[in-house]
Amino acid sequence: MALRFFAAALLLLVGAAPVTAQQARPAANWVAVVVKTPEGGFRQGNPNAPIKLVEYGSRTCPTCGRFAADGVEPMRREWIASGKLSYEFRDFLIHGAPDLALALLNQCVPTPRFFPILDQMFASQQVFDGPLHRLIETQPKVVEGWQQLPPAQSATRFAEALGMIPFMKARGLPEAQARRCLANPALIKGIADTYAGGVKAGIQGTPSFFVNGRRVRAYTWDQLQPELRAADS
Repeated sequence: MALRFFAAALLLLVGAAPVTAQQARPAANWVAVVVKTPEGGFRQGNPNAPIKLVEYGSRTCPTCGRFAADGVEPMRREWIASGKLSYEFRDFLIHGAPDLALALLNQCVPTPRFFPILDQMFASQQVFDGPLHRLIETQPKVVEGWQQLPPAQSATRFAEALGMIPFMKARGLPEAQARRCLANPALIKGIADTYAGGVKAGIQGTPSFFVNGRRVRAYTWDQLQPELRAADS
């Protein structure tokens, strides 16, 4: 598969030291506290929350999109805002270069804006999904070729073809800056490390959730809520 070539190229980049997390400051509004973690994820909420939720997710994954639509708002309102739960999103590039392009562009914005942009990417999945499927159906060899390019080139090709650069420009990210981020070796390396961590943890699909370090069999908000209540008891 083309994805295998891309994943292999991405994993070759793994090996550098992890990114140092930013220090979170206590705040009454825990939803506004966002930091980048040493694992390369982005965490929202109280860093000392008794319940720590980690999601390995993909912005092109429909099930992740459903969780974002159904669960994220009530999770923030009922769990994160109170300080009893922190939520960390880590990239797992289940669809290869299209996921990498979105991840790079998402990480290109200031850290406090990471989750608002992530929310909008999930809400706009069809904006990217339609053109991607048309490309796969009409030009499969082109898509396969793009997946086999070096990660920076591959991500840029998909970002151009799927309208990701205008999408981000409409949200305040200039095109020149977006293109620099798509080719940024440090950003690519960090996302590759996070992806490799997911592979090491046995992740094969998205979304995959961990509650206080324990992987749970939940893929929807309805399935995840009992796990959070159990951790809160």
